[in-house]
Amino acid sequence: MKVTRKSQFTGVEHTMDLPTVTEERLAQCWRFSLDGKGKHIQQVFPELSADEREFLMTGVTAEEWDVAFPEEDEE
Repeated sequence: MKVTRKSQFTGVEHTMDLPTVTEERLAQCWRFSLDGKGKHIQQVFPELSADEREFLMTGVTAEEWDVAFPEEDEE
């Protein structure tokens, strides 16, 4: 399924192709359920990476995350 989300960091819309994501599975997540009940996104989509799950929830891409929170050089 192609999923389009607006980044909560930048307001830019991004689309990601996530073949295992369906409306039915999204509805199982507490964040997307109509009654506010449900499972954590990690439980519903264990096959997705943390970056892909973050995108589903907030629209933030891995690249935007890296710009917002750069890793500090370890010395």
